[in-house]
Amino acid sequence: MHTLSNAPLRTVVWSTGGVGSIAIDAIARRPDLELAGVWVHSPEKVGRDAGELAGGEPLGVTATDDADALIALQPDCVVYAASGPDRDGGAVPDYLRLLAAGINVVSTSSTSLVYPPAYYSPDWRDQLQEAATSGLASFYASGIFPGFGSDQLALLLTTQSKKIDVITVTEIALNDHYPVADVMMDGMGFGRPLDFEPMLKTPGFIEMAWKAPIHLIADGLGVEVTEVRGTLDRRVTHRDIEVAFGTIPAGTCGAVRTRAAGVVNGREAVVVEHIIRMARDVGPDWPTSEFDATYRVDVSGDPDIHCAMNLGAAEGHGAGRAAMAATAMRVVNAVPYVVAAPAGLLSSLDMPNTLPRYAFE
Repeated sequence: MHTLSNAPLRTVVWSTGGVGSIAIDAIARRPDLELAGVWVHSPEKVGRDAGELAGGEPLGVTATDDADALIALQPDCVVYAASGPDRDGGAVPDYLRLLAAGINVVSTSSTSLVYPPAYYSPDWRDQLQEAATSGLASFYASGIFPGFGSDQLALLLTTQSKKIDVITVTEIALNDHYPVADVMMDGMGFGRPLDFEPMLKTPGFIEMAWKAPIHLIADGLGVEVTEVRGTLDRRVTHRDIEVAFGTIPAGTCGAVRTRAAGVVNGREAVVVEHIIRMARDVGPDWPTSEFDATYRVDVSGDPDIHCAMNLGAAEGHGAGRAAMAATAMRVVNAVPYVVAAPAGLLSSLDMPNTLPRYAFE
């Protein structure tokens, strides 16, 4: 925990992909935050101006792949936005170094850490907690789904509930903008025939992927989840689809639907559904949206509650940027709150509403 002062919080952005680039631009616009450094993975990005890497004007901050140099800057916080198929395997060692050095971390990379008590690796969680405690630093992971759409929005709506039978949170997304081919193809199976077994089909993977938001909701509502059940469904595209990571050929997977259900008192009571398409006309029998990203909360109980939150402009105008912007801002807006928080691993249950500062500037 750091004492708040009038000085801008010195912030490092870790990676300059879609989310990282939005974070760089957002930090540069805010008087309460100062862009102190930027980490990049690709050698061709080393030495380039961070603002130009983010698609904007030069900011006078040079990107580097030297983690030690960034740690030596002793920033107040790192916005960690690196991505890849083995996100935590690469990220957790970085988190440990940063936290032990007394540097707060907000991350969009490790979605399983949106609720640390349910983290799939208790050993890593304990190491992170120890590093945070010893370094007097805090760690917070969020985003849009998992993140706001799968936890805080749902819990906010349940403040109207007298009785809850089932609460279902759903993301319906058009992800043709996402450029990381190994995540989309090997991880999720897009562009592969249906007999291909993506990482999603690994036994227990879906349960592990959505365990954190399910347990977060349950904890917020004061109930215990005794089991998580996962299912996977896929649909083929009947035409070639051009997407950010290449071409999805006709006859291969063009839409993926996962469902994870948390069992409470013997029934499926907390459900997370995730529907991703590469084009709007794939899987027309599934729930659809004219928006690039729609987040639904459906509460069956007394009263029944149905809420849809849409991001971006309708029908092809958002290009997926809205969801990435929301993901980035969930952690950028949280920076002052995380810096001020007690040391340790945090979830949204531990945080106030991370209201944006200087959003009207």
